[in-house]
Parts: sequence; structure tokens; C-alpha cells
Amino acid sequence: MPNNHVAQLLNELEQQATAKSKQVEYTFAVSQEDLIKIQALAELYQMSPDKLAAELLHTVLLEVEEKMPYKPGTKVIRMEEGDPVYEDVGPMPRYIAIKHRLSNNTKCA
Repeated sequence: MPNNHVAQLLNELEQQATAKSKQVEYTFAVSQEDLIKIQALAELYQMSPDKLAAELLHTVLLEVEEKMPYKPGTKVIRMEEGDPVYEDVGPMPRYIAIKHRLSNNTKCA
């Protein structure tokens, strides 16, 4: 079986470079208490506070999207296994539309 360590390393480096090229700087204020928590976690896990804060924000945003409530409307949009699936009139469709608009505006800039 051939040794794929170098190929795996190159793949990981390429993924990291691609991810880094998509990063943008953004500054915001946090409470002193939250800053201490970030600094303590960063020291505990031996990473920079900036990288940790970015990872935390990314993880929380994924969970917020996952937990966004589905609110069924009155319009049937499709049938699944004989059961109607109603349009979502909750915040998710509006959120997706805003994300799409902002993404398109960013690509044009």
C-alpha cells in the first residue's frame, strides 16, 4: 500500500489556503467577561484568541441556522410519501434571501 502522507498533507495545505483566502477582517466589541473567556480558552487550547473567536462564531452561526424554526404556511409546495409539505413562512426563507443578496453584492464589489 503506497504511503499517502505527503498527498494528504498537500491536500490539507490546499484546503487551509483556500479557507484563508476567503477570510475577511471584521472588528466588533465584546464584553470584558467574554474577552476573558476567549483568552482563557485560547490559552487552554494553545491557539490565538482571534482564531478561537472566529471558530466559535462559525460554530454558533451553523447552530443558529440549524435551529431556525420552520413555520408551515398554507401553500403546499410538494408531496413527500403522500404527505403535503407546506411552504416555510418562518424566518429561514427571508434569511436565505438576505444571505443570497449579500453574497451577490460581495461578489460584485
